[in-house]
Formats: sequence, C-alpha cells, structure tokens
Amino acid sequence: MDEGSRPSLPGIMKLDNILARRIFERADLCRAFEEAAFRQIQHGNIRIPTYLSAGQEYAPATLSVALETAGIRQRQIFIQHRGHSTYLCFGGDIDELTLELLGDPRGCAYGMGGSASIHSVAANIYGHDGLMGSHGPIAVGMCYANRVPTICFVGDAAAEEDYFLGAIGWASTKRLPIIFVVEDNNLSILTEKKVRRNWEMDEVARGFRMKAFDVDDDPEQILACLDATTGLFAEPMLLNIRTNRLFWHAGAGIDSTETFDRHRAFAVRFEPAYRADVQQRQRETVEKTWQRHLQSCVK
Repeated sequence: MDEGSRPSLPGIMKLDNILARRIFERADLCRAFEEAAFRQIQHGNIRIPTYLSAGQEYAPATLSVALETAGIRQRQIFIQHRGHSTYLCFGGDIDELTLELLGDPRGCAYGMGGSASIHSVAANIYGHDGLMGSHGPIAVGMCYANRVPTICFVGDAAAEEDYFLGAIGWASTKRLPIIFVVEDNNLSILTEKKVRRNWEMDEVARGFRMKAFDVDDDPEQILACLDATTGLFAEPMLLNIRTNRLFWHAGAGIDSTETFDRHRAFAVRFEPAYRADVQQRQRETVEKTWQRHLQSCVK
C-alpha cells in the first residue's frame, strides 16, 4: 500500500451512538469471557498461569472497530501476554481460545501456548514466545518485509526492554505502517512505573521522531489520536494508553476493589434496557462456549 492510498477515517472519529455501541458490545464480550475464565481458574479447571485482561478491553475494542470502519481488512496484529481481549476483538476464535486455556490440542496454539502465547493465523494475530516484548522486533521486521498495516500491543513494562526500544527506532527510520499500542496499567506485576523509570513511552517515541500520544482508554480520546494523523498507517505512531488491570497479574484474584473500571464507566452512556440485553447475550454466548468444552476437556 503506497502512502497516497493510506485510508483516512473521515466522519467516523466522532463517537456517535452507533460506533459507541459497536465498541461497547465488543468490550462486553471480552469482559464476559474474562469473568468466566476467572471462575474457571477458581474451580480448578484452568491449571496454567493465566493473564486476564479485564479492565483493558477498550484499547483493542476501539482500535479494531476503527480499522473495520475504515475498511482496513488486510492487517497484522501482534499481541502481548495479557492478550485475550485483543485476540477476541480482532477476530480470534472464542472456541479455540477456550480450548487453549484448557490445554486442549484443538486450542489456538495447539494447547501448548497457554494464556500468554495465543495466536490465530487465520485472523493474522500473532502472539509472542514468552520473552516480554520480543514480539516488538518481530512485528517491525514483518511490517518492514511486507508493508502490511500492523498494530503491536505491548505492556508498559515490556516496552522498557532494549530490543523493543530499538524496534521503535527502526520503525521510525523506515516510516513503517505500524502503530505501537502501550497498554499502560502502571504495573510490572506489582511494581509501579515511578519505581522503574522517570520517563514515559510517548516521550521516547517522540525522541525517535515518531508521532506519539499519551491518553486514557476512553474511546473518544483514542479515536482523536487516529484523527490527528495524516492518514491511518501513513506513518508510524505510538499510543500510550493508560488503562487499569482489574485482576491479579496472573490468576484469579483482585488487588483492589477501588480500581477504576472503564467498562462500567462507558456503559452508563447507554439506556439500561440495551445494556442489559447486550450483557445477557454476551454472557450466554460465553457460558455456552465454556460448558461445551468443559465437558470434553476436564477430567
């Protein structure tokens, strides 16, 4: 795709009710899935380290809807270890994700990747190998080779790795069609950013002469960043999206009941009847999926 044909997003940056509903429904499916996975960990049916993304749904939900609305179907997505929501938002198969968490060979990584290394070749979603941030250079290399619009999701701690920083520099130098999304929950397991560093990732990206933004995971703010570009994927960009992890780093637990929940805050913009209908439908879908596979997998 040459620069002159880069798609822009005229008319969709305004978060109207139709766009907001699409984002909400996608995020709610992710939330329903993570809440169900939380319960399955508690019940002992999921027996592997599991990195739940509840609280972080709105970065992938907003970006996936934006790309679809812009008609961008050829894209490649690289996800971090806390990637269930990203996988689901960009078209990963919910049955294969469920089977993967249950260790079944029919899972999206043949039951061998577990929660941290999920992928879907059919949906052009690529996980990483377990080394935090290693998918960054891989995403940049693949984007450099094929020039396909690319989004690379990474946590705020993994983004600190030297090889990830070098990859950002190379993407900027070569003006690759790539968006780096730092899902900034302020935590490396339990260590806050202020203990680890005195700089922010958007500052680093701008130091590499890359367009960069530091925003909350509010869909309006995310869409405004896309609107500020000369054309979607016309140049590399980094979005540091401040979000919140609702559950433990790994496993089923809650660090604090006071953590801000974007999903709950975003839901209040919709009428109660619509909200209840969406939540019922998504939870029924997820529950049926789990029950179908629990019967065949758990012994």
